[in-house]
Amino acid sequence: MKHTLLLFVISLFSFACTAQDKTTYGKDFKAEKTMTLADLTKTLKDGETEVVVTGTITSSCSKKGCWMTMSVPNQEDVRVTFKDYKFFVPTEGLEGKTAIVKGLAKMQTTDVATLQHFAEDAGKSKEEIAEITEDKKEITLVATGVQILN
Repeated sequence: MKHTLLLFVISLFSFACTAQDKTTYGKDFKAEKTMTLADLTKTLKDGETEVVVTGTITSSCSKKGCWMTMSVPNQEDVRVTFKDYKFFVPTEGLEGKTAIVKGLAKMQTTDVATLQHFAEDAGKSKEEIAEITEDKKEITLVATGVQILN
């Protein structure tokens, strides 16, 4: 009986620790079926596609936390913004952490002014910002929820 009770208590403690190993921003969601960002870039078609993707965070907006980027092997990072500007992520300390993102992915062209704004938010120098002179076709992800694994 004591062993059973001890196992039960250990199981509850283990479940509680696992449940706290992530921080959720925006709407909470179950991350049962996820794809990698590399898989997304291979399968993304025209139009918007609802996805749940997982990847490594490379940076976040240093001013407000209103966007973050995630790495895609052998490709440019994917920028993640947050639906209707309703939630933000931390402005520092996210680099290298794993994120699971639920939202709408699409291929779009981002104009120079927006790219320069993102570069400014990322703390780039005036010279680096001035070097941005062309629009960029890229995958964007507008998240409704983000889970960052601690």
